[in-house]
Amino acid sequence: MNPDWRQDNGGSRLEGMTRTIEDLIPDYLRSLPVYVPGKPIEEVERELKIHAVKLASNENPLGPSPKAIAAARAVLGDSNRYPDGGTYALRQTLAERRGVSPQEIFVGLGSSEIIDLAARVLLRAGLQGLTSEGTYAPFSVAIRASGAELVLVPQRHFAFDLKAMANAITPKTGVIYLANPNNPTGSAFRREEFDEFLAVIPDDVVVVLDEAYIHYAVSMGLRESVEAYRKRKNLLILRTFSKVYGLAGLRIGYAIGMPELLSAMNKLKTPFNTSGVAQAAALAALDDKEHVTRCIETNARERKRLSEDLAKMGFQPVPSEANFVFIVVGPDAKALSDDLLQMGVIVRPLGWMGFPEAIRISVGTAEENDRCLSVMARVILKRAGKGELAVR
Repeated sequence: MNPDWRQDNGGSRLEGMTRTIEDLIPDYLRSLPVYVPGKPIEEVERELKIHAVKLASNENPLGPSPKAIAAARAVLGDSNRYPDGGTYALRQTLAERRGVSPQEIFVGLGSSEIIDLAARVLLRAGLQGLTSEGTYAPFSVAIRASGAELVLVPQRHFAFDLKAMANAITPKTGVIYLANPNNPTGSAFRREEFDEFLAVIPDDVVVVLDEAYIHYAVSMGLRESVEAYRKRKNLLILRTFSKVYGLAGLRIGYAIGMPELLSAMNKLKTPFNTSGVAQAAALAALDDKEHVTRCIETNARERKRLSEDLAKMGFQPVPSEANFVFIVVGPDAKALSDDLLQMGVIVRPLGWMGFPEAIRISVGTAEENDRCLSVMARVILKRAGKGELAVR
């Protein structure tokens, strides 16, 4: 076959032109940004030859439940077998705990897979996906990767402006992505505000509600979103085992939604998308209420202390309902993060999430937070002496 041809949109072959693999990739995919994970602690320690603390990826510093670790070890010897592709036991347990049917539970590769699958099922070229500026980047990536148009609504006081988002809905809107609490700002909207928002959403628009950090929002009701789902079935609720359950490395999460929607998502997911080890650990983690309570209480106490001590340094932390603290530090945010990194404290500069003058600090253990605050004070003093940092 002559390689020097290309088929145009009308179906004809154009002589004298060579098609490349890159030509097969749609423009909307070529322009997508690559997700940048937090710098691994092993990499920092290897490069700098120092002991580091990682406060960049909102991980649970207390680790997994001992029950989850034991359950994972118990099934590790069966790893030569494929896991239960239907995640029967986990879906049954989650359905019972959340007061829905097993058909309304979808278990995925963390929340991330479900975010992507929702867009693949519900969006396409000619439609729009709606989310906020300054929120979890994979929302925008999923919308754009589906070929749909991305519509971003500005935030208000570092929080979702639900009224503005409702006003941005058009006949082309297919999906709306929300995070409550929001990553990276830590802000959250209340039940009344969300109910008002849902009341004006058309029935044919799906609201994807990512509640990855909901356990840390101690002033909010954990079951409120399920009550909203019972009233409005165009709601897809996401939960993860990566945060309060401490299973980020096992990549497992779940969704509550309409069986028809979840059935379509099941057709697109990869076979055996969650491992048997992850399923066993997740089941055991659900039963360790003592560990979950300890994680929530430790986070609330350390988040308060971290926020207060940062405020004493002159910063104005955004009130957080999550396991991290968001602060605006000024134009030198990236340089400040690099200075902290050189001293063994890994935090997250947020230019890639739309906040070039801000950083996010995950809440660690008391010892990790002590080190962060100590190093932060030293860096601020050093940079202020050089006239490089104007604390906000």
